Amino acid sequence: MPEPTEEKLSYRLITGPDTREFCERITTALADGYVLHGSPAATFNGTDVIVAQAVVLPAAIANADAAVANAVDQLENDDDEEAFEGHA
Repeated sequence: MPEPTEEKLSYRLITGPDTREFCERITTALADGYVLHGSPAATFNGTDVIVAQAVVLPAAIANADAAVANAVDQLENDDDEEAFEGHA
């Protein structure tokens, strides 16, 4: 768990054996404000089932969505300017 003065990571991939401890780690991340991102993954290492779950902070998703929207707007504006410049 991060120190109180440490900034939370926007993205975390939590991995480990499929045990109660793993579920508690996910529960703690959710209580700390993270949300599940995507489906969990599971594999077998010959002895144990190993699981992974990505978690993200909602603000990180909002920032990424805004960046994509801005990039799309910029591309559309560039395309409009090129189309306009092509007509004399």
